[in-house]
Amino acid sequence: MPTGKVRFYDAAKGFGFLTRDGGGDVYVNASALPAGTTTLKPGQKVEFGVVEGRRGEQALSLQLIETPPSLSKATRKSADQMAVICEDLIKMLDHMGNGYRHGRYPDARTGAKVAKMLRAVADELEL
Repeated sequence: MPTGKVRFYDAAKGFGFLTRDGGGDVYVNASALPAGTTTLKPGQKVEFGVVEGRRGEQALSLQLIETPPSLSKATRKSADQMAVICEDLIKMLDHMGNGYRHGRYPDARTGAKVAKMLRAVADELEL
């Protein structure tokens, strides 16, 4: 069976492309993924069968060989740093919530600051 790496995969659309170890791209559909697998990560090493389709080669019966290391895990902040960030975020959200209770919306600067912190915390979380 040929081997290669995932070049691109869009889980929402259910397709992507693999790059063979010897060169050349192969189309992969969600139906070729192993049971329980819903997405593929770029760089992930895979083994697959190939069939000639209407638009070129398509992968069949894909098997995962190895999962690439998570870049977000390698660069994520320590638990102590995240605890401080979350505590600060809770204080900011509590202050903003109290303002809403009194009929006051946050000004643009405060809203932007809270939104930026929420995005930063969301970027640190990995599903």
